[in-house]
Amino acid sequence: MNKPRKPGVVGKIAKAAAGAAPGLAITLTPIAPAVAGEDPTLFVKTQALVDMPPTVLLPYQQAWIADDAQLKICEKGRRVGLTWAEAADAVLIAAAEGGSNYFYISATQDMAREFVEACAMWARVYDYAGSEISEGLYDDGADGDGAKRYIKTYELVFPKTGRRIVALSSRPTNLRGKQGVIGIDEAAFAPDLKALLKAAMAMLLWGDKVRIWSTHDGVENEFNQLIQEVRAGKRGKASVHRVTFGLAVEQGLYKRVCLRRGIDWTAEGEAAWVAAARGFYGDDAAEELDVIPSQSGGAYLSLALISERMVPAWSPTNPSGPVLVRGKWDDAFAYLPEDVRRYAIEGWLTEQVRPHLKRLNPLYRHVFGQDFARNRDQSVITILEQDGQLVERPVLTVELANCPFTSQQQVLCCMIDGMPRFRGGAMDATGNGAALAEAAAQQYGTEMVEQVKLNDGFYLAHMPKLRAGLQDGTLTGIPRDEALRDDLRSIKLVMPKGIPKIPPADTQSAAAKAAAADGGEKTRRHGDFAIALFLARYAFTRECGEIDFLPLTGKSDSFDGPVNDDDVPRGGWSDGGGFGAFGGGW
Repeated sequence: MNKPRKPGVVGKIAKAAAGAAPGLAITLTPIAPAVAGEDPTLFVKTQALVDMPPTVLLPYQQAWIADDAQLKICEKGRRVGLTWAEAADAVLIAAAEGGSNYFYISATQDMAREFVEACAMWARVYDYAGSEISEGLYDDGADGDGAKRYIKTYELVFPKTGRRIVALSSRPTNLRGKQGVIGIDEAAFAPDLKALLKAAMAMLLWGDKVRIWSTHDGVENEFNQLIQEVRAGKRGKASVHRVTFGLAVEQGLYKRVCLRRGIDWTAEGEAAWVAAARGFYGDDAAEELDVIPSQSGGAYLSLALISERMVPAWSPTNPSGPVLVRGKWDDAFAYLPEDVRRYAIEGWLTEQVRPHLKRLNPLYRHVFGQDFARNRDQSVITILEQDGQLVERPVLTVELANCPFTSQQQVLCCMIDGMPRFRGGAMDATGNGAALAEAAAQQYGTEMVEQVKLNDGFYLAHMPKLRAGLQDGTLTGIPRDEALRDDLRSIKLVMPKGIPKIPPADTQSAAAKAAAADGGEKTRRHGDFAIALFLARYAFTRECGEIDFLPLTGKSDSFDGPVNDDDVPRGGWSDGGGFGAFGGGW
């Protein structure tokens, strides 16, 4: 049961009538405590008379502020003014005797600035002394390359209480060691909401509060999952508010727009405004305005779609399935003598990879894609076949964990040389992957191996083709494996541009992380298979020739005597045959 705010707090909000906006007022009507407990919107009553000035806060905003639950959540439509209402409460929290610091978490710097400016406005109308908004640089941790990252922060300090309102980024570690009330705005779009929530919940232990509000980003988003847990009673006495665009309009949102714009309200004008708003959002109106999470979620590929395209992987009892081979080496392997490492990798290839290369259909075209990694993530090479009906299947996927650079070259060359009707490949040439991609392009030609610098433009142009292939069934036969599924699910529509790509966070499921931790492993995943498959799919769209193995007519036909295999020059880094003077042709 939600508790109404204390009269003193309500009085402070009422005082805002004089300065928040011209023509606004807040009036209080005493009501029975039992009724107030059942309906927190009743603690502030809007005047029934038409000629009286409207309230500063609309009823749904009042209900949000009135709710004193330690953990409260609001699923809302776009631009209904909930952040503005939260700013009013944040000032009361930081400026009150015995209050708390308030930490505002948002996805963008513009949102942070806007929130702190709203807090400064509320401080003025409450007549609370607050310092000017200050800006500073906050240590936001290190990037993947180890470089320090600093972000701009905004802060409003109340000298009388020593409390402050601080706007931070959504990096979970920013909350470690802090204490105060936490407000998370547009939580569904936080890069790692699960970790952020874990850090925020620590505030509850010392009596502070956590407020979370957002529009939806799909049914499988952590924000929606949290709401379902609260409604199922799994989060203690937490509360959930639901503010649709229709509810906001019904309770006066458009009238407030008219007041701000200085125009007269009419029923016809309101209807036209609502229709225009829904027209702007089109098919997304249900999620963006009506608070109905979409089925596809923030994930670019739905779980149902991925599962539909998965088949049982190869095993001795399922010899026709797609092959998934995983190799992992310890740190000491990289520092063995070169010939020892080459001999060891050659043995591994002979046992684990070459038997499957020999099974590739010689009538089908083949390409490959590689997502490179050296240490913690997986380096993944996927061979994609295309049959006579132009259906593509990842027939062989090799994952390399903690594999040295030269050993990865050896594995890659073996796989390229073993592909019949080789039509090319695409390799991740971002960061450390550039060296391997360049070496492969030098060996097999730049027309056959493309060095791809992954960026937003490339994702936007080619990721829809990956999804289209899965949707129409021209890309199928993915090995049924939890890690591969999680990799594909990690492709997100990354805001604010809506680019379908892998966000900057690892993609292992919680169970996989726990299993790795129990085993003392350092490996993690970052959408590795998804990128390898994406690049392989792209490789089939490239305009290039085709290389196939052409057997020689006989070892004695072109020479005076038999030729020892060891004397025949080979292309590539391995001994597996290839595209040298005698290994094949164009």
